[in-house]
Amino acid sequence: MTIDGQTAEHVAEAIAQLIPSRVPLSARAMRPDEHVGSSHEAFLTQYVGSPSVEISVVLGEDATQAFSTLPNIALRDALQPVFEAAGKAVGAGVLGNVEAVAAEDAFSGEGVERYALEADGTPQAWVGVRQVGVASQPEAAVLPPGGMKVLYDVEMTLTAEIGRARLPIREVLGLTPGHVLELDRTAGSPADIMINGHLIARGEVVVMDEDYAVRVTEIVDPNGVRNQL
Repeated sequence: MTIDGQTAEHVAEAIAQLIPSRVPLSARAMRPDEHVGSSHEAFLTQYVGSPSVEISVVLGEDATQAFSTLPNIALRDALQPVFEAAGKAVGAGVLGNVEAVAAEDAFSGEGVERYALEADGTPQAWVGVRQVGVASQPEAAVLPPGGMKVLYDVEMTLTAEIGRARLPIREVLGLTPGHVLELDRTAGSPADIMINGHLIARGEVVVMDEDYAVRVTEIVDPNGVRNQL
């Protein structure tokens, strides 16, 4: 499956809805002669799915200042929900790490669909969408039998999640010590075991040598089959 211009536009529109602005932003395809200033903050990630795409966001000064008002939250982390919304506009997949890049590198490479996010005709941010791992060349991605062994020593970050809460930014800014957040899960429910935001298993929280641990009770099959232990 390949990405088309309409899907790329949907990605840009999804991002436009989450970039702070005094007036709603609209996505417009950039002209070939348009360029983005090198002084802007820029971020890039890959969304692995079908298709897999590289998504880049460059923030103008107003958008950067708006995100910077969030206390103790790095700009890269503040953009995580923005990239998650962009990935959903592509389809099912897994979001990679969000990395800061130079603005001039945000739209590098061939085949980048570029969009300006405008308010009253003035760009507030810019979006780039480029397909990676083109389906027409699958042989290049095939490993020989046993080839997966070369990846066995690659470390991945595993996290255990006991629940989530969704809050508007005004409530996040109002958090104080002692504030109680209600999660979307009842007491005693299993914790989700995640790798790069992708659910792979569930388990119960235990204590080992004064440290928290998770005893795996269920393996989540990619096809939705639940394997109880």
